[in-house]
Amino acid sequence: MEKKKYYVEIGSGEISQEKYQNNDSFTIHATADEVAILRAKLTNMHDSSQQSFWRAHVPIVPYHNDRANDDYDSEMVEVYQMLYELGDDTAKSHIESIGILGENHI
Repeated sequence: MEKKKYYVEIGSGEISQEKYQNNDSFTIHATADEVAILRAKLTNMHDSSQQSFWRAHVPIVPYHNDRANDDYDSEMVEVYQMLYELGDDTAKSHIESIGILGENHI
């Protein structure tokens, strides 16, 4: 499959072939299948975030026992790993600088 250029904004979960306003935090080159996988991971992150939001309103459940937070963190690392693998040099440099993947993932 042919790889195309995409712009990714993690905060909004946006993946676009068109650069528009602030949707270009990361630039990647990916196939349609890779974009589908990345989309699923971003959706999982969003779902976990929603579950964590609702859990936060239940005071008897301790924060450190929050499965949704753990799921969110895990998905976020997987998203950054994909962005690192598919990203341009700027994306790779930024991901390395924030250290989210650690030394073993890069």
